[in-house]
Amino acid sequence: MLRPPALACCKLYISEARNSGALRAIEHAAAALRPLAVLVNTFADDAYNRVGYTLVSPLAGGAASPPLRCAAFRVVAAAIEAVDLDAHAGAHPRLGVVDHIAFHPLASARLEDVTALARAVAADIGDRLQAVPTYLYGAAHRDGRTLASIRRQLGYFTPTSPGGEQWHGAPDSLLPVAPDAGPRTSSASNGVVVVGATPWVDNYNVPLATADVSVARRIARAVSERGGGLACVQAMGLAHGDGATEVACNLLHPDAVGADQVQERVSRLAAGLGVGVGQGYFTDFSREKVVELYLQAAQAA
Repeated sequence: MLRPPALACCKLYISEARNSGALRAIEHAAAALRPLAVLVNTFADDAYNRVGYTLVSPLAGGAASPPLRCAAFRVVAAAIEAVDLDAHAGAHPRLGVVDHIAFHPLASARLEDVTALARAVAADIGDRLQAVPTYLYGAAHRDGRTLASIRRQLGYFTPTSPGGEQWHGAPDSLLPVAPDAGPRTSSASNGVVVVGATPWVDNYNVPLATADVSVARRIARAVSERGGGLACVQAMGLAHGDGATEVACNLLHPDAVGADQVQERVSRLAAGLGVGVGQGYFTDFSREKVVELYLQAAQAA
């Protein structure tokens, strides 16, 4: 079997899952460069009012010019045009219409390859659109700033609804941290975007049989590394539809601490509180499956 080429993966998280017209426009932009850049997964969550898109492209031609750079920019431009963050409401935190863009190396690609790509895309967004303050994190940031730290500085984790379960409208336009590109203040309709480069991250969510978000947050805190739980795990307790909550996790080093360990820890903590637990789920394919889907699409073209 031939070794897969060096590939870059771009995950874009858009703060919209209910407006079908807006989603069609965004997905049309995502598919515009196929088969050079392939949309291999779409994960929509109505309760969160959020969609995740996974795009993959080869890195041939140099890190500054792969098709993924153009594809990612097209998705961002389409989302900014189609979605008004000021009218947004959902149970998942967000900072902007395009809330988060993550670049990961796949196959034989190196982190430095996608680091250059992430910086190029961030510059494109900030300088060409001139509509969205743009922040870097991970290897793309000069000091290796983490995604969680810049989110915390920008107020990402603080709900805006009186009940503390929903995020409504745009964040404050007065930014406490200067962006790396783009305007110095955010607009009510666009918010800001965070762009970074890291090794592969798994997103794994575990449903809880309780409507009490405070219980979900308590469990999430105890699961997360920040709360003294599992290493390399970030977790949030969020409302997830009527009468339901879940622990939403980022597994920063899934080869070391994986979904099985998260599931076991959430189950044990929930049992101690008398709360039932559902089977967790991934919001994207494994990195191996993502490579396989890209190769299938490329061969079929």
